Amino acid sequence: MTVLAIAVFVIAYALIASDRVNKTLAALGGAAIVVAVGLLGSEDVFFSRETGIDWDVIFLLFGMMIIVSVLRQTGVFEYVAIWAAKRAGGSPLRIMILLVLVTAAASALLDNVTTVLLIAPVTLLVCDRLAINPVPFLMAEVFASNIGGASTLVGDPPNIIIASRAGLTFNDFLVHMLPIIVVILAVFVGLLPWLFRGSFDVRPERVADVMSLQEREAIRDPALLIKSGVVLMLVFAAFIGHSLLHIEPSLVALLGAGILILISRLDRRDYLDSVEWETLLFFAGLFVMVGALVKTGVIARLAESAVEVTGGNPLAAVMLVLGVSAPVSGIIDNIPYVATMTPIVSELASELSDPTHSGALWWALALGADLGGNLTAVGASANVVMLGIARRADHPISFWEFTRKGVVVTAMSVALSAVYLWVRYFVIG
Repeated sequence: MTVLAIAVFVIAYALIASDRVNKTLAALGGAAIVVAVGLLGSEDVFFSRETGIDWDVIFLLFGMMIIVSVLRQTGVFEYVAIWAAKRAGGSPLRIMILLVLVTAAASALLDNVTTVLLIAPVTLLVCDRLAINPVPFLMAEVFASNIGGASTLVGDPPNIIIASRAGLTFNDFLVHMLPIIVVILAVFVGLLPWLFRGSFDVRPERVADVMSLQEREAIRDPALLIKSGVVLMLVFAAFIGHSLLHIEPSLVALLGAGILILISRLDRRDYLDSVEWETLLFFAGLFVMVGALVKTGVIARLAESAVEVTGGNPLAAVMLVLGVSAPVSGIIDNIPYVATMTPIVSELASELSDPTHSGALWWALALGADLGGNLTAVGASANVVMLGIARRADHPISFWEFTRKGVVVTAMSVALSAVYLWVRYFVIG
Protein backbone atom coordinates (compact mmCIF):
# COMPACT_ATOMS: atom_id res chain seq x y z
CA MET A 1 0.00 0.00 0.00
CA THR A 2 2.90 2.36 0.70
CA VAL A 3 4.31 1.84 -2.79
CA LEU A 4 0.87 2.45 -4.30
CA ALA A 5 0.41 5.71 -2.36
CA ILE A 6 3.80 6.95 -3.54
CA ALA A 7 3.18 5.86 -7.15
CA VAL A 8 -0.22 7.58 -7.32
CA PHE A 9 1.19 10.79 -5.87
CA VAL A 10 4.28 10.86 -8.11
CA ILE A 11 2.26 10.20 -11.28
CA ALA A 12 -0.37 12.81 -10.39
CA TYR A 13 2.36 15.29 -9.48
CA ALA A 14 4.13 14.69 -12.78
CA LEU A 15 0.90 15.28 -14.69
CA ILE A 16 0.31 18.51 -12.76
CA ALA A 17 3.87 19.69 -13.43
CA SER A 18 3.72 18.82 -17.13
CA ASP A 19 0.70 21.12 -17.62
CA ARG A 20 -0.50 18.72 -20.33
CA VAL A 21 -3.36 17.45 -18.20
CA ASN A 22 -5.82 19.62 -16.30
CA LYS A 23 -4.32 19.81 -12.81
CA THR A 24 -7.72 19.47 -11.13
CA LEU A 25 -8.44 16.26 -13.02
CA ALA A 26 -5.01 14.91 -12.09
CA ALA A 27 -5.50 15.70 -8.39
CA LEU A 28 -9.06 14.35 -8.25
CA GLY A 29 -8.03 11.27 -10.24
CA GLY A 30 -5.24 10.52 -7.76
CA ALA A 31 -7.60 11.08 -4.84
CA ALA A 32 -10.18 8.75 -6.40
CA ILE A 33 -7.59 5.97 -6.76
CA VAL A 34 -6.37 6.08 -3.15
CA VAL A 35 -9.98 6.01 -1.96
CA ALA A 36 -11.05 3.28 -4.39
CA VAL A 37 -8.26 0.90 -3.33
CA GLY A 38 -9.06 1.41 0.35
CA LEU A 39 -6.06 3.48 1.41
CA LEU A 40 -8.44 6.07 2.89
CA GLY A 41 -12.03 5.85 4.07
CA SER A 42 -14.69 8.50 4.55
CA GLU A 43 -13.50 9.11 8.13
CA ASP A 44 -9.98 9.79 6.85
CA VAL A 45 -11.11 12.01 3.95
CA PHE A 46 -13.82 14.14 5.54
CA PHE A 47 -13.12 14.24 9.29
CA SER A 48 -9.43 13.63 9.98
CA ARG A 49 -7.18 16.67 10.45
CA GLU A 50 -4.09 14.62 9.61
CA THR A 51 -5.24 12.77 6.50
CA GLY A 52 -8.36 14.53 5.26
CA ILE A 53 -9.46 17.62 3.36
CA ASP A 54 -8.56 20.80 5.22
CA TRP A 55 -11.93 22.53 5.20
CA ASP A 56 -10.53 25.70 6.80
CA VAL A 57 -8.39 26.21 3.71
CA ILE A 58 -11.22 25.43 1.29
CA PHE A 59 -13.75 27.75 2.89
CA LEU A 60 -11.31 30.59 3.52
CA LEU A 61 -10.50 30.62 -0.19
CA PHE A 62 -14.17 30.30 -1.14
CA GLY A 63 -15.23 33.19 1.09
CA MET A 64 -12.45 35.48 -0.15
CA MET A 65 -13.24 34.62 -3.78
CA ILE A 66 -16.83 35.76 -3.30
CA ILE A 67 -15.75 38.98 -1.54
CA VAL A 68 -13.34 39.79 -4.37
CA SER A 69 -16.00 38.94 -6.97
CA VAL A 70 -18.32 41.53 -5.45
CA LEU A 71 -15.52 44.08 -5.14
CA ARG A 72 -14.66 43.53 -8.80
CA GLN A 73 -18.08 44.94 -9.80
CA THR A 74 -17.21 48.38 -8.38
CA GLY A 75 -14.22 49.16 -10.65
CA VAL A 76 -12.03 50.14 -7.69
CA PHE A 77 -8.97 48.29 -8.99
CA GLU A 78 -9.07 50.13 -12.32
CA TYR A 79 -9.43 53.38 -10.40
CA VAL A 80 -6.29 52.71 -8.32
CA ALA A 81 -4.20 51.80 -11.37
CA ILE A 82 -5.21 54.90 -13.34
CA TRP A 83 -4.67 57.07 -10.26
CA ALA A 84 -1.16 55.65 -9.89
CA ALA A 85 -0.32 56.32 -13.55
CA LYS A 86 -1.44 59.95 -13.32
CA ARG A 87 0.36 60.52 -10.03
CA ALA A 88 3.51 59.24 -11.74
CA GLY A 89 3.20 62.06 -14.27
CA GLY A 90 3.22 59.59 -17.14
CA SER A 91 6.83 58.53 -16.47
CA PRO A 92 7.09 54.82 -17.39
CA LEU A 93 9.57 54.04 -14.61
CA ARG A 94 7.51 55.84 -11.97
CA ILE A 95 4.35 54.16 -13.31
CA MET A 96 6.04 50.76 -12.99
CA ILE A 97 7.13 51.51 -9.43
CA LEU A 98 3.67 52.67 -8.39
CA LEU A 99 1.94 49.70 -10.06
CA VAL A 100 4.43 47.35 -8.39
CA LEU A 101 3.68 48.89 -4.99
CA VAL A 102 -0.08 48.78 -5.60
CA THR A 103 0.16 45.16 -6.73
CA ALA A 104 2.27 44.13 -3.72
CA ALA A 105 -0.09 45.87 -1.28
CA ALA A 106 -3.20 44.41 -2.93
CA SER A 107 -1.65 40.93 -2.98
CA ALA A 108 -1.11 41.14 0.77
CA LEU A 109 -4.84 41.66 1.28
CA LEU A 110 -6.24 39.61 -1.59
CA ASP A 111 -4.81 36.49 -3.16
CA ASN A 112 -2.13 37.20 -5.77
CA VAL A 113 -3.99 35.51 -8.64
CA THR A 114 -6.97 37.81 -8.16
CA THR A 115 -4.73 40.86 -7.94
CA VAL A 116 -2.99 39.94 -11.18
CA LEU A 117 -6.31 39.39 -12.94
CA LEU A 118 -7.50 42.84 -11.92
CA ILE A 119 -4.33 44.90 -12.40
CA ALA A 120 -3.13 43.42 -15.72
CA PRO A 121 -5.92 44.78 -17.99
CA VAL A 122 -5.37 48.31 -16.73
CA THR A 123 -1.62 47.95 -17.21
CA LEU A 124 -2.23 46.96 -20.81
CA LEU A 125 -4.45 50.04 -21.24
CA VAL A 126 -1.86 52.43 -19.81
CA CYS A 127 0.99 50.90 -21.85
CA ASP A 128 -1.11 51.06 -24.99
CA ARG A 129 -1.70 54.78 -24.42
CA LEU A 130 2.03 55.27 -23.88
CA ALA A 131 2.87 53.06 -26.91
CA ILE A 132 5.41 51.06 -24.89
CA ASN A 133 5.92 47.33 -24.45
CA PRO A 134 3.75 46.08 -21.54
CA VAL A 135 5.76 42.89 -21.00
CA PRO A 136 8.25 44.38 -18.48
CA PHE A 137 5.35 45.92 -16.54
CA LEU A 138 3.41 42.65 -16.45
CA MET A 139 6.45 40.70 -15.29
CA ALA A 140 7.30 43.29 -12.63
CA GLU A 141 3.74 43.12 -11.33
CA VAL A 142 3.64 39.34 -11.09
CA PHE A 143 7.00 39.35 -9.26
CA ALA A 144 5.56 41.95 -6.88
CA SER A 145 2.37 39.94 -6.38
CA ASN A 146 4.34 36.89 -5.26
CA ILE A 147 6.52 39.00 -2.97
CA GLY A 148 3.63 40.97 -1.46
CA GLY A 149 1.43 37.90 -1.14
CA ALA A 150 4.01 36.26 1.13
CA SER A 151 3.46 38.86 3.86
CA THR A 152 0.02 37.78 5.10
CA LEU A 153 -1.98 34.65 5.78
CA VAL A 154 -4.42 35.32 2.92
CA GLY A 155 -1.96 36.75 0.38
CA ASP A 156 -0.77 33.46 -1.09
CA PRO A 157 -2.54 30.05 -1.00
CA PRO A 158 0.55 28.24 0.40
CA ASN A 159 0.38 30.49 3.47
CA ILE A 160 -3.18 29.35 4.13
CA ILE A 161 -2.07 25.72 4.06
CA ILE A 162 0.91 26.43 6.35
CA ALA A 163 -1.21 28.41 8.81
CA SER A 164 -3.79 25.67 9.02
CA ARG A 165 -1.21 22.92 9.60
CA ALA A 166 0.98 24.88 12.05
CA GLY A 167 -1.82 26.67 13.91
CA LEU A 168 -0.56 30.12 12.90
CA THR A 169 -2.73 33.24 12.98
CA PHE A 170 -3.10 36.26 10.72
CA ASN A 171 -1.07 38.27 13.26
CA ASP A 172 1.71 35.68 13.29
CA PHE A 173 2.29 36.26 9.58
CA LEU A 174 2.33 40.03 10.05
CA VAL A 175 4.90 39.80 12.84
CA HIS A 176 7.20 37.21 11.27
CA MET A 177 6.82 37.65 7.50
CA LEU A 178 6.02 41.34 6.94
CA PRO A 179 9.41 42.75 8.05
CA ILE A 180 11.50 40.75 5.58
CA ILE A 181 8.95 41.17 2.79
CA VAL A 182 9.15 44.97 3.15
CA VAL A 183 12.95 44.74 2.82
CA ILE A 184 12.76 42.42 -0.20
CA LEU A 185 10.18 44.65 -1.89
CA ALA A 186 12.36 47.73 -1.33
CA VAL A 187 15.37 46.00 -2.89
CA PHE A 188 13.22 44.75 -5.78
CA VAL A 189 12.00 48.29 -6.51
CA GLY A 190 15.61 49.45 -6.49
CA LEU A 191 16.46 46.76 -9.06
CA LEU A 192 13.69 47.74 -11.50
CA PRO A 193 15.66 50.33 -13.54
CA TRP A 194 18.46 47.77 -14.08
CA LEU A 195 16.28 44.67 -14.42
CA PHE A 196 14.13 46.23 -17.16
CA ARG A 197 16.59 48.70 -18.60
CA GLY A 198 15.67 50.04 -22.05
CA SER A 199 11.92 49.74 -21.35
CA PHE A 200 11.15 53.31 -20.28
CA ASP A 201 11.42 55.44 -23.43
CA VAL A 202 8.19 57.25 -24.33
CA ARG A 203 7.09 60.11 -26.60
CA PRO A 204 5.75 63.31 -24.91
CA GLU A 205 2.42 63.24 -26.78
CA ARG A 206 1.76 59.78 -25.39
CA VAL A 207 2.31 61.04 -21.86
CA ALA A 208 -0.37 63.68 -22.42
CA ASP A 209 -2.76 60.93 -23.56
CA VAL A 210 -2.34 59.02 -20.29
CA MET A 211 -2.81 62.17 -18.24
CA SER A 212 -6.20 62.66 -19.92
CA LEU A 213 -7.63 59.44 -18.40
CA GLN A 214 -10.29 60.08 -15.77
CA GLU A 215 -10.00 57.63 -12.89
CA ARG A 216 -13.40 58.51 -11.46
CA GLU A 217 -15.04 57.12 -14.57
CA ALA A 218 -13.69 53.68 -13.60
CA ILE A 219 -15.95 53.52 -10.53
CA ARG A 220 -19.09 51.83 -11.77
CA ASP A 221 -21.00 51.51 -8.48
CA PRO A 222 -19.99 53.98 -5.72
CA ALA A 223 -22.62 52.72 -3.26
CA LEU A 224 -21.44 49.13 -3.60
CA LEU A 225 -17.83 50.29 -3.21
CA ILE A 226 -18.64 51.85 0.16
CA LYS A 227 -20.50 48.73 1.31
CA SER A 228 -17.71 46.45 0.15
CA GLY A 229 -15.04 48.61 1.75
CA VAL A 230 -16.79 48.51 5.13
CA VAL A 231 -17.24 44.72 5.00
CA LEU A 232 -13.64 44.17 3.85
CA MET A 233 -12.30 46.30 6.71
CA LEU A 234 -14.42 44.33 9.20
CA VAL A 235 -13.18 41.05 7.74
CA PHE A 236 -9.54 42.04 8.11
CA ALA A 237 -10.16 43.45 11.57
CA ALA A 238 -11.57 40.02 12.50
CA PHE A 239 -8.53 38.33 10.93
CA ILE A 240 -6.23 40.47 13.07
CA GLY A 241 -8.38 39.90 16.19
CA HIS A 242 -8.64 36.17 15.53
CA SER A 243 -6.88 35.17 18.76
CA LEU A 244 -9.22 37.36 20.84
CA LEU A 245 -12.46 36.61 19.01
CA HIS A 246 -11.79 32.86 18.75
CA ILE A 247 -13.34 32.77 15.28
CA GLU A 248 -11.41 30.95 12.57
CA PRO A 249 -10.45 33.00 9.47
CA SER A 250 -12.48 30.60 7.31
CA LEU A 251 -15.65 31.48 9.21
CA VAL A 252 -14.81 35.19 9.07
CA ALA A 253 -14.42 35.01 5.28
CA LEU A 254 -17.70 33.11 4.87
CA LEU A 255 -19.56 35.57 7.11
CA GLY A 256 -18.12 38.52 5.19
CA ALA A 257 -19.10 36.91 1.89
CA GLY A 258 -22.62 36.23 3.13
CA ILE A 259 -23.09 39.80 4.34
CA LEU A 260 -21.87 41.21 1.02
CA ILE A 261 -24.21 38.96 -0.93
CA LEU A 262 -27.14 40.16 1.16
CA ILE A 263 -26.38 43.89 1.03
CA SER A 264 -25.13 44.05 -2.56
CA ARG A 265 -28.28 42.51 -4.05
CA LEU A 266 -26.20 41.31 -7.00
CA ASP A 267 -27.34 38.53 -9.26
CA ARG A 268 -25.78 35.26 -8.13
CA ARG A 269 -23.93 35.00 -11.43
CA ASP A 270 -22.04 38.18 -10.57
CA TYR A 271 -20.41 36.64 -7.50
CA LEU A 272 -20.49 32.89 -8.23
CA ASP A 273 -19.19 32.90 -11.81
CA SER A 274 -15.85 34.30 -10.63
CA VAL A 275 -15.35 31.65 -7.96
CA GLU A 276 -12.51 29.37 -9.03
CA TRP A 277 -14.30 26.05 -8.47
CA GLU A 278 -11.51 24.10 -10.15
CA THR A 279 -8.97 25.52 -7.71
CA LEU A 280 -11.08 24.45 -4.73
CA LEU A 281 -11.50 20.93 -6.13
CA PHE A 282 -7.78 20.80 -6.89
CA PHE A 283 -7.02 21.54 -3.24
CA ALA A 284 -9.46 18.85 -2.11
CA GLY A 285 -7.88 16.19 -4.32
CA LEU A 286 -4.40 17.20 -3.29
CA PHE A 287 -5.20 16.98 0.42
CA VAL A 288 -6.53 13.45 -0.05
CA MET A 289 -3.41 12.26 -1.90
CA VAL A 290 -1.13 13.77 0.74
CA GLY A 291 -3.32 12.19 3.41
CA ALA A 292 -2.57 8.77 1.90
CA LEU A 293 1.15 9.48 2.24
CA VAL A 294 0.62 10.47 5.88
CA LYS A 295 -1.43 7.37 6.70
CA THR A 296 1.08 4.97 5.12
CA GLY A 297 3.97 6.52 7.04
CA VAL A 298 5.79 7.98 4.04
CA ILE A 299 5.79 11.51 5.49
CA ALA A 300 7.16 10.34 8.84
CA ARG A 301 10.03 8.49 7.15
CA LEU A 302 10.91 11.54 5.03
CA ALA A 303 11.02 13.67 8.17
CA GLU A 304 13.30 11.17 9.86
CA SER A 305 15.63 11.32 6.85
CA ALA A 306 15.72 15.12 7.05
CA VAL A 307 16.61 14.91 10.73
CA GLU A 308 19.46 12.52 9.89
CA VAL A 309 20.77 14.86 7.18
CA THR A 310 20.78 17.86 9.50
CA GLY A 311 21.71 15.92 12.62
CA GLY A 312 18.77 17.58 14.36
CA ASN A 313 20.59 20.94 14.15
CA PRO A 314 17.89 23.67 14.02
CA LEU A 315 19.86 26.14 11.84
CA ALA A 316 20.81 23.42 9.35
CA ALA A 317 17.18 22.26 9.20
CA VAL A 318 15.88 25.79 8.61
CA MET A 319 18.37 26.47 5.82
CA LEU A 320 17.64 23.05 4.28
CA VAL A 321 13.90 23.79 4.16
CA LEU A 322 14.49 27.25 2.67
CA GLY A 323 17.13 26.03 0.22
CA VAL A 324 14.99 23.17 -1.06
CA SER A 325 11.66 25.00 -1.09
CA ALA A 326 12.73 27.91 -3.32
CA PRO A 327 14.02 25.97 -6.35
CA VAL A 328 11.42 23.19 -6.13
CA SER A 329 8.57 25.72 -5.90
CA GLY A 330 10.05 27.48 -8.90
CA ILE A 331 9.85 24.34 -10.99
CA ILE A 332 6.59 22.93 -9.68
CA ASP A 333 3.59 25.01 -8.58
CA ASN A 334 4.06 25.96 -4.94
CA ILE A 335 0.56 24.89 -3.87
CA PRO A 336 1.04 21.12 -4.24
CA TYR A 337 4.60 21.46 -2.97
CA VAL A 338 3.51 23.11 0.29
CA ALA A 339 0.63 20.67 0.73
CA THR A 340 3.23 17.89 0.57
CA MET A 341 5.84 19.60 2.75
CA THR A 342 3.67 20.73 5.67
CA PRO A 343 3.39 17.30 7.28
CA ILE A 344 7.12 16.75 6.72
CA VAL A 345 8.00 20.07 8.37
CA SER A 346 5.60 19.25 11.22
CA GLU A 347 7.42 15.97 11.86
CA LEU A 348 10.82 17.62 11.45
CA ALA A 349 9.93 20.32 13.96
CA SER A 350 9.08 17.71 16.58
CA GLU A 351 12.48 16.02 16.10
CA LEU A 352 14.74 19.08 16.46
CA SER A 353 17.34 19.01 19.21
CA ASP A 354 16.16 22.48 20.29
CA PRO A 355 12.37 22.73 19.84
CA THR A 356 12.38 26.49 20.56
CA HIS A 357 13.48 27.02 16.95
CA SER A 358 10.70 24.92 15.43
CA GLY A 359 8.72 28.02 14.44
CA ALA A 360 11.55 29.15 12.17
CA LEU A 361 11.01 26.02 10.07
CA TRP A 362 7.51 27.17 9.14
CA TRP A 363 8.73 30.64 8.16
CA ALA A 364 11.51 29.06 6.10
CA LEU A 365 8.91 26.97 4.27
CA ALA A 366 6.65 29.98 3.68
CA LEU A 367 9.48 32.20 2.42
CA GLY A 368 10.99 29.51 0.21
CA ALA A 369 7.69 28.45 -1.34
CA ASP A 370 6.21 31.93 -1.82
CA LEU A 371 9.36 33.64 -3.12
CA GLY A 372 10.52 30.61 -5.10
CA GLY A 373 7.36 31.01 -7.16
CA ASN A 374 9.10 33.85 -9.01
CA LEU A 375 11.81 31.55 -10.37
CA THR A 376 10.03 30.31 -13.50
CA ALA A 377 6.85 30.90 -15.48
CA VAL A 378 5.18 27.89 -13.84
CA GLY A 379 6.37 28.51 -10.29
CA ALA A 380 3.13 30.12 -9.09
CA SER A 381 -0.46 30.25 -10.25
CA ALA A 382 -0.23 34.03 -10.67
CA ASN A 383 2.62 33.55 -13.17
CA VAL A 384 0.54 31.22 -15.33
CA VAL A 385 -2.42 33.62 -15.24
CA MET A 386 -0.25 36.60 -16.20
CA LEU A 387 1.34 34.77 -19.12
CA GLY A 388 -2.12 33.84 -20.37
CA ILE A 389 -3.25 37.48 -20.22
CA ALA A 390 -0.14 38.62 -22.08
CA ARG A 391 -0.60 35.98 -24.77
CA ARG A 392 -4.24 36.94 -25.36
CA ALA A 393 -3.17 40.59 -25.65
CA ASP A 394 -0.64 39.67 -28.38
CA HIS A 395 2.32 40.33 -26.09
CA PRO A 396 3.51 36.78 -25.37
CA ILE A 397 6.12 36.21 -22.69
CA SER A 398 8.36 33.22 -23.29
CA PHE A 399 9.30 30.78 -20.54
CA TRP A 400 12.96 31.78 -20.72
CA GLU A 401 12.28 35.52 -20.89
CA PHE A 402 10.40 35.22 -17.63
CA THR A 403 12.96 32.88 -16.10
CA ARG A 404 15.96 35.12 -16.85
CA LYS A 405 14.40 37.86 -14.74
CA GLY A 406 12.91 35.43 -12.25
CA VAL A 407 16.28 33.90 -11.38
CA VAL A 408 17.61 37.33 -10.35
CA VAL A 409 14.54 38.21 -8.28
CA THR A 410 14.42 34.80 -6.60
CA ALA A 411 18.16 34.71 -5.80
CA MET A 412 17.95 38.15 -4.20
CA SER A 413 14.81 37.23 -2.23
CA VAL A 414 16.14 33.91 -0.92
CA ALA A 415 19.52 35.38 0.04
CA LEU A 416 17.88 38.11 2.09
CA SER A 417 15.50 35.55 3.62
CA ALA A 418 18.40 33.33 4.70
CA VAL A 419 20.10 36.25 6.45
CA TYR A 420 16.80 37.26 8.07
CA LEU A 421 16.05 33.75 9.39
CA TRP A 422 19.56 33.41 10.81
CA VAL A 423 19.65 36.83 12.47
CA ARG A 424 16.11 36.88 13.82
CA TYR A 425 15.79 33.33 15.14
CA PHE A 426 19.37 32.31 15.91
CA VAL A 427 21.36 35.49 16.62
CA ILE A 428 18.69 37.62 18.32
CA GLY A 429 16.69 34.55 19.44
